Amino acid sequence: MSRAPDAAMDDLVSFERFMREALYHPEKGYYAQRIRGIGRRGDFSTWATLDGSLARAVAAWIRGRGIRNVIEVGAGDGSLARAVLSNLGWRRWWNVRYHIVEVSAPLREAQNKVLKGYGVEWHESPEQALQKLNGQASIFSNELPDAFPCRVFEKSASGWMEVYVSANKGVSQECLQSCILPDSTVFEYEFRSGSRVEVHESYKQWLDAFAPEWRSGEMLTIDYGDTMPRLYHRRPTGTLRAYLAHQVLTGMEILDSPGTRDLTADVNFSDLEKWGGELGWQTLDQGTLREFFQHWTPQVLIPAGFQDAAVAFRFIEQRAAS
Repeated sequence: MSRAPDAAMDDLVSFERFMREALYHPEKGYYAQRIRGIGRRGDFSTWATLDGSLARAVAAWIRGRGIRNVIEVGAGDGSLARAVLSNLGWRRWWNVRYHIVEVSAPLREAQNKVLKGYGVEWHESPEQALQKLNGQASIFSNELPDAFPCRVFEKSASGWMEVYVSANKGVSQECLQSCILPDSTVFEYEFRSGSRVEVHESYKQWLDAFAPEWRSGEMLTIDYGDTMPRLYHRRPTGTLRAYLAHQVLTGMEILDSPGTRDLTADVNFSDLEKWGGELGWQTLDQGTLREFFQHWTPQVLIPAGFQDAAVAFRFIEQRAAS
C-alpha cells in the first residue's frame, strides 16, 4: 500500500494511469521533478553512463548506415549523445545533424549543459523533429520503451483481468477488473492462473503518432527485455519493478510513495517487431546487444562487468516504410 501522489489518484485507475502519474505528473512525477540523476549517484545507471563501448557501437552504426540526420529520443543526462558525437570524428561530425527529443525538464537542462557547443537541437516530440527534417532521419534510443507506462494483466480462472489501483483515504492498493485486451503477442501464449504480464500499449500509441511523419531512415531501439515466450520464462509475477537509489523494489513496494522512484518493466521485442510491421516498417535485424557489438564494432571488447548486460539487453533495427 502507498500514498497516492495527488487528488487525481483518489479514484479507481488502471495501473498504466498510476504509472503515468507517478513518472510524469508535472508537479510530483519522478521524471518531471524528482529524478535524482542517472549513474552511480542517481537512482539507476545506464550502460552509457558507466562505459563508452555503447557510444562507439552507435557511432559505428551511424557511419555504417551513412546517416546524416540523427534523432535521439530520451537522451538521459546527455552523456551518450556527447560520446557518440565524439566517436564520429570531427570530419563525420560536421556532416551529421543531431537532434534530441526530451520530455523531462530536469534531464533537458542537464543535456544542455553536457552538450553545450555540440550544435544539438532539441524538440518536444518526434513529430516536431521529423517535420523539421522533412521526415528524413534515423532515430535511435537507449532504454526508452521501458520508461513508457505499461498496462498490467493477471491470468485468472476466468481469463485475463487488468490490474487497477484504488485509493482509500490516500492509501493505494491493487484490484482486478475485466478489460478489453490490447494488441500484443503476449496473449498468443498459455499462462498459468495467477501469472502477470505487462504490455507497453502507450509506446505503441507513441509509434503510431509519429509514423506518418517518418518517410525514410532506420530506427535503432536498445533496451532490456526479450522476445516471446522467453520474456516470461520463470517469471510468473511479471517483470514490473521500481528503482530507488539502485535498490530494486518489487511486489506491493512498487505502489509505495509514487513519484519518488523509477518504475519500469522489461520490453517485449516481439511486440516491437509486430507493431512496426503493422506500420509498414521492415525489421532489418534483431538480437542481443552483444550481437549488435559483434556486427558494428567487432574490434571492441565488452568490459567484464557488462557481459551479463550484453545478453539481457536487446536491439531491434527497423526501416521506415518506403
